[in-house]
Amino acid sequence: MTPSRFAPRAPSRRLDAAGMSDVDPTAFFEPLYVAAAAGGSAVPWDRGGPHPLIEEWASDVSGAGRSALVVGAGLGLDAELLAERGFDVVAFDVSPTAVATTRERFPASAVEYRVADLLDPPPEWTHAFDLVVESLTVQSMPVEFHLPAIANVAGMVAPGGMLLVVATARDEADGPVDGPPWPLTRRELKAFATGGLRAGRIEAIREPDTPPRWRAEFPRPPAAGPPPYP
Repeated sequence: MTPSRFAPRAPSRRLDAAGMSDVDPTAFFEPLYVAAAAGGSAVPWDRGGPHPLIEEWASDVSGAGRSALVVGAGLGLDAELLAERGFDVVAFDVSPTAVATTRERFPASAVEYRVADLLDPPPEWTHAFDLVVESLTVQSMPVEFHLPAIANVAGMVAPGGMLLVVATARDEADGPVDGPPWPLTRRELKAFATGGLRAGRIEAIREPDTPPRWRAEFPRPPAAGPPPYP
C-alpha cells in the first residue's frame, strides 16, 4: 500500500443527515461517495492512510494464515494495511461507488472488496473471521440502530478470533447527541461483548485537538486449541 499517493484530507466536523431515514440509516453514504468520485466534496474520513489507532495496533501483529473482515471499509486503507500484515482480507461497504473507487485505487490488491450492508450481512460470514475490525461504522448510524449493528459485528468473529473496535467516545451523562455521528458510550462499547465474545482490553484515548476515542478488543474463546491472539 502506498497511501502517500493520496493527499490526506481533513475530516469534516459534521456530516449531512439529509439522506438518512428511519428505515435505512445508511442511505446517505452512496450519494456522498458518488459526489466525491465526481470531484465534489471529499469523503470526510478519507485520511490518506489507515486509521492511526488501527495502524498502531497492527504494528506487531502477523496475519499469516488468518482471515480478517473490515466493516464499512470506505476507501480501503485499513483493509490494505491488514493485507500488508499478512491477513486474507474481506472488506465491505454499503456504497457500491465506494467499493468501485477502492478497486480502482488498488487494482492489484489482494483484498476482496464486497458491497454489503452491516444491518443485513451475508449469512456465510457468521463466525467466519479470525479478526473483525469495526472502525467508526456503528457510530455513523442513529442510536436506535447501534445494538442491532453491534450484534451483527460480534456475530462475524470466529471461535478463537478477535474483534477490534475503534470509535469516538461519548459520556452518557452528557445526554443525547445530535448526529451524525453518534459516538459510543462505554455501555454501548461493552455491548460488543455479546454472543460469546468477551470484553478484553478497553482503552479510552484522549489526545490534544482530537475527540476522545475508544480502542477495544473483544476475543471469542476458541472452540478447541490455542487462540490466534494472546
